[in-house]
Amino acid sequence: MTTATHFLPSWESLAQSTIPAWYEEGKFGIFIHWGVYAVPAFSNEWYPRTMYIQGTPEYEHHLQTYGPHTEFGYKEFIPLFRAEHYDPAAWAELFDQAGARFVVPVAEHHDGFAMYDCSTSRWTAVQMGPQRDVIGELAQAVRSRGMVFGLSTHRAEHWWFMNGGRTFPSDVQDPAYADFYGPAIQHTDCDGTQNNTPALDSQPFPSQEFLDDWLSRTCELVDLYQPQLVWFDWWIGHAAFAQHLQRFAAYYYNRGQEWGKGVAINYKYTAYAEGTAVLDIERGQLSDIRPLLWQNDTSVSNNSWCYVQEQEYKSAQALIQDLVDVVSKNGALLLNIGPRADGTIPEPEQAILRTIGRWLAVNGEAIYATRPWKRYGEGPTEVAAGAFTDTQRAPFTSADIRFTCKASTLYALFLARPDTHATVRSLGTGSTLLEGAITAVELLGSTAPLTWSVAQDGLHLQLPTGSYDEYPCVFKIQLAPAPP
Repeated sequence: MTTATHFLPSWESLAQSTIPAWYEEGKFGIFIHWGVYAVPAFSNEWYPRTMYIQGTPEYEHHLQTYGPHTEFGYKEFIPLFRAEHYDPAAWAELFDQAGARFVVPVAEHHDGFAMYDCSTSRWTAVQMGPQRDVIGELAQAVRSRGMVFGLSTHRAEHWWFMNGGRTFPSDVQDPAYADFYGPAIQHTDCDGTQNNTPALDSQPFPSQEFLDDWLSRTCELVDLYQPQLVWFDWWIGHAAFAQHLQRFAAYYYNRGQEWGKGVAINYKYTAYAEGTAVLDIERGQLSDIRPLLWQNDTSVSNNSWCYVQEQEYKSAQALIQDLVDVVSKNGALLLNIGPRADGTIPEPEQAILRTIGRWLAVNGEAIYATRPWKRYGEGPTEVAAGAFTDTQRAPFTSADIRFTCKASTLYALFLARPDTHATVRSLGTGSTLLEGAITAVELLGSTAPLTWSVAQDGLHLQLPTGSYDEYPCVFKIQLAPAPP
């Protein structure tokens, strides 16, 4: 019988945490940026910040469309955020059809509007706008479909997010709304410059009151909704948060043990010590296998995380390729969508998710519950490591292959479908990677006979005749045990 660990707020104690099995096996989740910022539906989810920064397109758009910031501030969008068509059961059904194994809505974004039943704020979706516990309803719907429920909180960024409204007449300066617009602190980086996004060493540090409120709100989210994943944005990496991060993780991991549920935390950059939580890379990749599970979070759109009227959508093909590449390197993909203010999910986003779901229905065994092989793959197209790199690579070719495995089965996933013939060079008799003989090969989704052979230069495949789509294809390869 395994004795439960009582976690203490120290990196040494938190390093005893383990990544839950549902996460290691699930691989694919849905992120949801939905909030008041979906009402203006302009630019992106940072509209509540940039509408208060003079000289920006958002500032000019706001003046021309809604009038002076003293008369129509961000708070005026809240009554227009009605969510009148919000159907959490329909959302959960769509995510299930997409093949998602976990769902992570934003509980509070940088704007400070809580989409949950926060006990310390009147600025919530329960008391204003939709007048519904948006997060609670979705949690129930997601779990009823057998998916894992998580959530994200971006409360840390609220320390400075609305500070542009301090520089000219606006409602941010009205004391009556200080509990919504927050401290809105003007920040200066260590070199004396002021930036749109304050650095992680910028001054002044968040106050003790703000830090304690951050911890209280985050622990309340845990207690209210029992999320199995808590996702944080980058600003928790500010030096001021270090002790509070450890305190939160200890509280959360202990609560997870009380519930009998595996839980995990996502962090960016170096906010958490290695091995104490799960690294998340925003809109980015890794160039090789990472020993510990990691996550790529990206969006169906290149230009925004939330609903805006002019989206630049990625193709389902590119997103499936991202999923394959990430999983081959021991990662999971958290794919974001942005519902409209009325609660409907835009039709192009529904189509993308259903396309991914159809692909996973055929090829999911090469994704779910797999582990990295001896190498992540082969091929000429380089994938740069780091954040914000997922739109900078060259198109994948039919020579770009990724590997996953489970037990004695190896999967070769071609990121671009070959025409009639293909070669997996890592599996030739001249390779030191292949220890046991190949005993069988099949193309997932096809019942046609497959011709294959192994030579010095690789495993040669002749694709069955027939019509195929442009999405990655998967060869399932059975391996004999390695000779003693």
